[in-house]
Amino acid sequence: MSPMRIRNSCILVCAVLLAAACSTTRRLGSDEVLYTGVKKIRIEPDSGVVLSAAAESAVKEPLSVAPNNPLYSPYIRTPLPIGLWAYNYLYTPKERGFKYWLYKRLAKQPVLISRVQPGLRTKVAEQVLENYGYFGSRADDSLRYRKHGRKAKVYYTLRIAPPHYYADISYPDVSGGLKPLIDSMYATSLLRTGAQYNLDTLTLERKRISQLLRNRGYYYFRPEYMEYLADTTAARRQVALRLNLKQNIPEVALKPYRVGDITVHLTNIKPGPIDTLRLGEVKVTAQKPMKIRPKVLARALSLEPGQLFTVDAQTRTQTNLNKLGIFRSVNLSVTPLDSLRGTDTLDVVIDAQFDYPQEAALETDVTSKSNSFIGPGITFKVSNNNLFRGGEVLAVKLNGSYEWQTGNKNSGGRSSRLNSYELGLNATLNIPRLLLPSSMTRRLKYPGSTSFQLGVDLMNRPDFFRLIAFSGSAGYNFQTSPYSRHTLTVFRLTYNKLLHTTEAFDKTMDQNPAIAMSFRNQFVPSINYTYTFDKTYGATANRRFYWQNSVTSAGNILSGILAAFGEKQPQRLFGNLFSQFIKNVSEVKFYHRIGRRNNWLATRLLVGIGYAYGNSSVMPYSEQFYIGGANSIRAFTIRSLGPGSYRPPAGDRNGYLDQTGDFKLEANVEYRFGIMGRLNGAVFLDAGNIWLLKNDPKRPGAELTWKGFAKEIALGTGFGLRYDISYLVIRADLGIGIHTPYPNPDKKGYYNIPSFKDGLGFHLAIGYPF
Repeated sequence: MSPMRIRNSCILVCAVLLAAACSTTRRLGSDEVLYTGVKKIRIEPDSGVVLSAAAESAVKEPLSVAPNNPLYSPYIRTPLPIGLWAYNYLYTPKERGFKYWLYKRLAKQPVLISRVQPGLRTKVAEQVLENYGYFGSRADDSLRYRKHGRKAKVYYTLRIAPPHYYADISYPDVSGGLKPLIDSMYATSLLRTGAQYNLDTLTLERKRISQLLRNRGYYYFRPEYMEYLADTTAARRQVALRLNLKQNIPEVALKPYRVGDITVHLTNIKPGPIDTLRLGEVKVTAQKPMKIRPKVLARALSLEPGQLFTVDAQTRTQTNLNKLGIFRSVNLSVTPLDSLRGTDTLDVVIDAQFDYPQEAALETDVTSKSNSFIGPGITFKVSNNNLFRGGEVLAVKLNGSYEWQTGNKNSGGRSSRLNSYELGLNATLNIPRLLLPSSMTRRLKYPGSTSFQLGVDLMNRPDFFRLIAFSGSAGYNFQTSPYSRHTLTVFRLTYNKLLHTTEAFDKTMDQNPAIAMSFRNQFVPSINYTYTFDKTYGATANRRFYWQNSVTSAGNILSGILAAFGEKQPQRLFGNLFSQFIKNVSEVKFYHRIGRRNNWLATRLLVGIGYAYGNSSVMPYSEQFYIGGANSIRAFTIRSLGPGSYRPPAGDRNGYLDQTGDFKLEANVEYRFGIMGRLNGAVFLDAGNIWLLKNDPKRPGAELTWKGFAKEIALGTGFGLRYDISYLVIRADLGIGIHTPYPNPDKKGYYNIPSFKDGLGFHLAIGYPF
């Protein structure tokens, strides 16, 4: 062993010994014991008893108290308790100086057994088990001491009794108008005979009944006006359940109400003369000039005089007014209780103040794109948020950015630093309603919007090409449920034109006719439909499911029209060929929070397929799939994989142009965990590739086939750091390549990366990868 290595080893050993010698109990009182975490939570069910996953998670929560320096869980501590060392060795009574400053920044109060109170937590655990129907269960605790009794871990034992089930369920015995409503709710009850007792379900059922009644005119009814009576003595492990109305419920809660007078007060930021008008039976007072069209205001009011007063209509009215985007504040109030005096109607007063319609913004930031390009950008945006006095937003945006690419060097020997710049001018008009016949929109429960867009973008890739793209579109955005969103682009036309190409780029195009066709000057007329389902659920909102499916059809309607007039393929629009293809992309994400801390398991599966036909043999280059990069397989640079097992010739700096495909498959798993404060970490596993649906002799191995399919799945792992500064997340990921889809003559076997260093890919990005 060399002297240098011996010296380094000695330094490391000394550092470890020094760390071990630092006491974490130095300043504890004589009767204080440092809590160092949970040794074990042992669950012992009675014979034949199965503890549900929800109950197990809930009962562990009050027991899982984190020690001073937790490492991802309450069971494991980090080996370097810096906070406790600072507390013990940097304390100074002087409230000034560097030592005091360092103490305030680093020191952490010790977590003591007396503060954790294991005995009290076992009582809470027993109550949690009862809430899930495991009556008669027991929870015990014991301490495992060390360091001469100055430190201790807690050992919990949970003895789970058999659960109780509902034997009989009775609803309130009421009379009058409430009786048919209560009877109708029984059929859709969350409670079922034979189901296991669960307090959460009982609470949700009370809320459900209360909400239904409040949407039948019983505005002042509340869940707390109902109570459960549970009899566990009737039969073994059986619960006879009765839901009753409490005594002395306020009279107003048992009475249905209708909407009375509706008054709307509209005020401007700058006061003006008052004008009064009526919208049917609604009285409106507004300061001149009135900045909203009466028809738009009437459409936003879901409450109507004489109808049953419903909470849904009240909420929808306030939401509709806020979504117009023209008000600084919207307040809705109903008749105070002390003013009812036996009346059966509720008067409504709406106070809304207009906001400034014009807005200008200048933003400078660091942008990070899905293609791994990152760099500074500047955006200047001017908007009018109430163009036609109906909440219409006209926005004109000028943006520019300078970018470079992040990644590794495992990309055919070419550099991964492809500096570029982009300039763009885009105008959008968003109208907060669907421009469709009223017969098609009157039954929509949620408001929609109509959008129009015009833009021009210039993209410059040094040493390759300069491309300009003109685009225009029109479409609709609407919801059909709280979780389902729809985007329908009924028309989009894009024109791509190459302004300049280099000799090297032209040479690459000559050698790859299929790629050259995707770069040709062409129109892309298309329509698109995107469906998004996004729902957060679970007792503590600890799960989220997201699915988005997008279908694009390009050139098909135009081709049919031209064919009807006798034009045969290849067909042209204004003297230029246009694309014809169909494309579908489906993405599924699932997030699950683990434990009490902000630790998440995030997974994603993406499948995309596109097929060019008729007027086109390949899809436009901008529509083809690629893989790798900061938001994909992070062990590899963007466009350094695929299609299939194809790999561009070594030294071909334009080879990345070949690495696009018609079919994409990608899967990602990432575990996200907190480290300290705003600093978080992640470990991940990424897999996937792209393929061609048609054989290309210039790219052998690129076609999608079942033979060798598994070997053509690229695989990478790695870890990363994220710093959350509230409005954005700065992310740094280090990917580690495990398997490439192309064979490597210098490295056989599944792990075919030539060297560990060649398989590293570093990405600096903004936001989470998915």
